[in-house]
Amino acid sequence: MSSFGLIYHGPSGHYYYDWLDARIEGTDGKSIATKICFDQVIYCPLFMILFFTYLGIAAGDNIGTIEHKIHSDLFIAVLGSWKVWPVIHIINFRFVATKHRLIFINGIQIAFNMFLSLIGSK
Repeated sequence: MSSFGLIYHGPSGHYYYDWLDARIEGTDGKSIATKICFDQVIYCPLFMILFFTYLGIAAGDNIGTIEHKIHSDLFIAVLGSWKVWPVIHIINFRFVATKHRLIFINGIQIAFNMFLSLIGSK
Protein backbone atom coordinates (compact mmCIF):
# COMPACT_ATOMS: atom_id res chain seq x y z
CA MET A 1 0.00 0.00 0.00
CA SER A 2 2.73 2.46 0.86
CA SER A 3 4.34 1.90 -2.52
CA PHE A 4 1.06 2.94 -4.20
CA GLY A 5 1.16 6.19 -2.27
CA LEU A 6 4.82 6.76 -3.08
CA ILE A 7 4.63 5.83 -6.75
CA TYR A 8 1.21 7.20 -7.69
CA HIS A 9 -0.90 9.01 -5.11
CA GLY A 10 1.73 11.40 -3.76
CA PRO A 11 3.01 12.69 -7.10
CA SER A 12 -0.35 12.67 -8.88
CA GLY A 13 -2.15 14.27 -5.94
CA HIS A 14 0.39 17.06 -5.77
CA TYR A 15 -0.04 17.97 -9.44
CA TYR A 16 -3.77 17.29 -9.46
CA TYR A 17 -4.61 19.75 -6.67
CA ASP A 18 -2.29 22.40 -8.16
CA TRP A 19 -3.97 21.90 -11.54
CA LEU A 20 -7.49 21.92 -10.09
CA ASP A 21 -6.89 25.13 -8.12
CA ALA A 22 -5.39 26.83 -11.17
CA ARG A 23 -8.40 25.89 -13.34
CA ILE A 24 -11.13 26.58 -10.76
CA GLU A 25 -10.06 29.50 -8.64
CA GLY A 26 -11.66 30.61 -5.41
CA THR A 27 -13.02 29.34 -2.13
CA ASP A 28 -16.61 30.49 -2.56
CA GLY A 29 -19.48 28.01 -2.61
CA LYS A 30 -19.72 27.75 -6.39
CA SER A 31 -15.97 27.16 -6.82
CA ILE A 32 -15.93 24.55 -4.07
CA ALA A 33 -18.97 22.76 -5.52
CA THR A 34 -17.38 22.75 -8.98
CA LYS A 35 -14.10 21.33 -7.62
CA ILE A 36 -15.95 18.64 -5.68
CA CYS A 37 -18.04 17.74 -8.72
CA PHE A 38 -14.97 17.41 -10.93
CA ASP A 39 -13.10 15.47 -8.26
CA GLN A 40 -15.89 12.98 -7.63
CA VAL A 41 -17.17 12.51 -11.19
CA ILE A 42 -13.85 12.49 -13.11
CA TYR A 43 -10.88 11.99 -10.79
CA CYS A 44 -12.45 9.56 -8.30
CA PRO A 45 -13.35 6.77 -10.78
CA LEU A 46 -9.94 7.06 -12.45
CA PHE A 47 -8.22 6.86 -9.08
CA MET A 48 -10.30 3.80 -8.12
CA ILE A 49 -9.47 2.02 -11.37
CA LEU A 50 -5.75 2.59 -10.81
CA PHE A 51 -6.05 1.53 -7.17
CA PHE A 52 -7.82 -1.74 -8.00
CA THR A 53 -5.34 -2.38 -10.82
CA TYR A 54 -2.46 -1.87 -8.40
CA LEU A 55 -4.05 -4.24 -5.85
CA GLY A 56 -4.53 -6.86 -8.55
CA ILE A 57 -0.97 -6.59 -9.82
CA ALA A 58 0.37 -6.73 -6.26
CA ALA A 59 -1.73 -9.88 -5.66
CA GLY A 60 -0.47 -11.47 -8.88
CA ASP A 61 -3.88 -11.43 -10.58
CA ASN A 62 -4.16 -11.69 -14.34
CA ILE A 63 -5.67 -8.88 -16.42
CA GLY A 64 -9.03 -10.67 -16.71
CA THR A 65 -9.33 -10.96 -12.94
CA ILE A 66 -8.39 -7.31 -12.51
CA GLU A 67 -10.94 -6.21 -15.14
CA HIS A 68 -13.64 -8.29 -13.45
CA LYS A 69 -12.78 -6.79 -10.06
CA ILE A 70 -13.01 -3.27 -11.49
CA HIS A 71 -16.35 -3.98 -13.16
CA SER A 72 -17.83 -5.58 -10.06
CA ASP A 73 -16.47 -3.20 -7.39
CA LEU A 74 -15.95 0.21 -8.98
CA PHE A 75 -19.51 1.44 -8.42
CA ILE A 76 -19.50 0.38 -4.75
CA ALA A 77 -16.17 2.12 -4.21
CA VAL A 78 -17.34 5.31 -5.93
CA LEU A 79 -20.53 5.34 -3.85
CA GLY A 80 -18.38 5.00 -0.74
CA SER A 81 -16.30 7.91 -1.94
CA TRP A 82 -19.39 10.04 -2.45
CA LYS A 83 -20.34 9.46 1.20
CA VAL A 84 -16.96 10.63 2.53
CA TRP A 85 -15.04 12.95 0.24
CA PRO A 86 -17.54 15.73 -0.52
CA VAL A 87 -17.68 16.68 3.18
CA ILE A 88 -13.89 16.39 3.52
CA HIS A 89 -13.40 18.48 0.38
CA ILE A 90 -15.65 21.26 1.64
CA ILE A 91 -13.12 21.68 4.45
CA ASN A 92 -10.20 21.03 2.12
CA PHE A 93 -11.12 23.50 -0.61
CA ARG A 94 -12.39 26.18 1.79
CA PHE A 95 -9.79 26.21 4.56
CA VAL A 96 -6.66 24.29 3.52
CA ALA A 97 -3.99 26.06 1.44
CA THR A 98 -3.14 24.34 -1.84
CA LYS A 99 0.38 23.53 -0.65
CA HIS A 100 -1.04 21.67 2.38
CA ARG A 101 -3.90 19.86 0.64
CA LEU A 102 -2.10 16.63 0.00
CA ILE A 103 -1.03 16.15 3.62
CA PHE A 104 -4.61 16.84 4.77
CA ILE A 105 -6.01 14.44 2.17
CA ASN A 106 -3.46 11.73 2.99
CA GLY A 107 -4.53 11.76 6.62
CA ILE A 108 -8.08 10.91 5.58
CA GLN A 109 -6.94 8.70 2.71
CA ILE A 110 -5.33 6.22 5.10
CA ALA A 111 -8.72 5.25 6.50
CA PHE A 112 -10.43 5.38 3.10
CA ASN A 113 -7.78 3.11 1.57
CA MET A 114 -8.62 0.54 4.24
CA PHE A 115 -12.20 0.61 2.95
CA LEU A 116 -10.96 0.23 -0.64
CA SER A 117 -8.63 -2.59 0.35
CA LEU A 118 -11.51 -4.47 1.96
CA ILE A 119 -13.52 -4.14 -1.24
CA GLY A 120 -10.52 -5.04 -3.38
CA SER A 121 -9.65 -8.14 -1.37
CA LYS A 122 -13.08 -9.80 -1.69
